[in-house]
Amino acid sequence: MISCGAISVALLFTGAPRAAGQTKTSGDHDCGGGVFVRAIPAFARQGSLLRLEVRSRAALGDVSAEWTQRETPRSVPFWRVARYKGLFHGFLGVDLEKPPGKYELKLKVQPQASDSVTCAVSISVAGGKFPEEKLTVAPKYVEPNPEDTKRANEERDRLRAIFATVTPEKLWAGAFRLPLPGIHTAKNFGRRRVLNGTPGSPHSGVDIPAAAGTPIHASQRGRVVLAENLYFSGNTVVIDHGLGVYTFYGHMKATGVKTGEMVAAGAVIGRVGATGRATGPHLHWGLTVDDSRVNALDIVGLPGS
Repeated sequence: MISCGAISVALLFTGAPRAAGQTKTSGDHDCGGGVFVRAIPAFARQGSLLRLEVRSRAALGDVSAEWTQRETPRSVPFWRVARYKGLFHGFLGVDLEKPPGKYELKLKVQPQASDSVTCAVSISVAGGKFPEEKLTVAPKYVEPNPEDTKRANEERDRLRAIFATVTPEKLWAGAFRLPLPGIHTAKNFGRRRVLNGTPGSPHSGVDIPAAAGTPIHASQRGRVVLAENLYFSGNTVVIDHGLGVYTFYGHMKATGVKTGEMVAAGAVIGRVGATGRATGPHLHWGLTVDDSRVNALDIVGLPGS
């Protein structure tokens, strides 16, 4: 949590941006020079997504920040809220396996008509308390042969390179939505999986069960950066929404888009299936924010502009 006080979680979904000229309120961190910072919600857990507000009475020219992610300092992208000259928003992802503890978010804020302001905001990260899940899958997905191991490792490295790339432009417009409209059962994020008795890696997405062939929709506008069959996730689509935000759609029966294609929010990008390492038809939906694996449900309904 931010060290200066509690913040209402309800603001994450329903609170409109406050006027830029508003004075400091409970939950704000005072950076000096009339600049205030707030994280919503105040309490961070492994795999959670925080929304950042940087607010000033005066018009702001730019906001930048640095956050230690996977032991490496990384920049945190911000975007201007068009209706307010003194308000910027940002997303801060807390990786699924980020060790619990206290971390500093280092900010630099440049007002349009005065000197820059710097400050550090303390954020505490708690453990996610993820349960264990035992599954039975085809043996080749637990102990793949050398050829499949090579393929899986190459695909893993490609995905890591994609998620580490930050498109400087904000491509999405509006709130993110569920990729299967009308289906609200989503589970398994962060669960420590035991596959055929062998401990596996934590589950980095949410599983949304649905009948095979159910249309899958893009959760927001973006550019398709991957649309192909992968060893573990089967027919897979990855969408770059800009500013380090990516959504991942796995185990599709079929994909309906191509790499490089721009898709609108709600566009059909494929159909539910059970390809790859899957025990039945469902959608594996993942969210990566600034190279952090976070719960995709956390971004649904967030203010997008």
